[in-house]
Amino acid sequence: MNGWQTLLYKEVLRFWKVGFQTVAAPVLTAILYLLIFGHVLEGSVKVFGTISYTAFLVPGLVMMSVLQNSFANSSSSLIQSKIMGNLVFVLLTPLSHWSWYVAYVGSSVVRGLAVGAGVFLATVFFIHPGVVAPLWVLAFAVLGAAILGSLGVIAGLWAEKFDQMAAFQNFVIVPMTFLSGVFYSIHSLTPFWQSVSHLNPFFYMIDGFRYGFFGVSDVSPWLSLGIVGAALVVVSTLAVHLLRIGYKIRG
Repeated sequence: MNGWQTLLYKEVLRFWKVGFQTVAAPVLTAILYLLIFGHVLEGSVKVFGTISYTAFLVPGLVMMSVLQNSFANSSSSLIQSKIMGNLVFVLLTPLSHWSWYVAYVGSSVVRGLAVGAGVFLATVFFIHPGVVAPLWVLAFAVLGAAILGSLGVIAGLWAEKFDQMAAFQNFVIVPMTFLSGVFYSIHSLTPFWQSVSHLNPFFYMIDGFRYGFFGVSDVSPWLSLGIVGAALVVVSTLAVHLLRIGYKIRG
């Protein structure tokens, strides 16, 4: 293996060694959401015509798990390495900033997809959501995971201690994820809040991903794909730039 492949392997192995915590635990959390919200709101909430609320909930929970765990992977790896002091061993290598980016974001995509697949497989015991457009599902899952992996790199470079990282996740990532339509269709909102939802890029990731399951969505999947693609370009450009200048990791 060359340099970036070795770093990618190391990052994948890092989360896989504690897979019970990094993969199994998020799957259990998503299933609890499904059981609670599905039981309480099934029959009370109508979405997309004949689609049941529980079926509607499954893609949202899968994508939410993908996004949150992709962010957690790259951000936790960087902040832990910075605080524990072992990041210097990576800095001593001749790896380029692109190698860093591919390794950290690539491992985040792997973890996000692994957790998402686990959530989806676990939900078949409760409901069998069909997949009418698997390429749309795969495209939005990979793009969404790459965006959150890139955001994790940015947050990991910016944060200097664990409480700063927790603040970034609790005040930025979690609210944007929960307010993206995971648990509801934005058509159930008032016009004002629908407009606000359209400003949230996470909404387009969730909505485009859900289109792959049902063939219907709140907005055009092509619009969602364009916005998600543009968001990836913006955050990845910033992440690569910060890695290139060694932001907060080089003296």
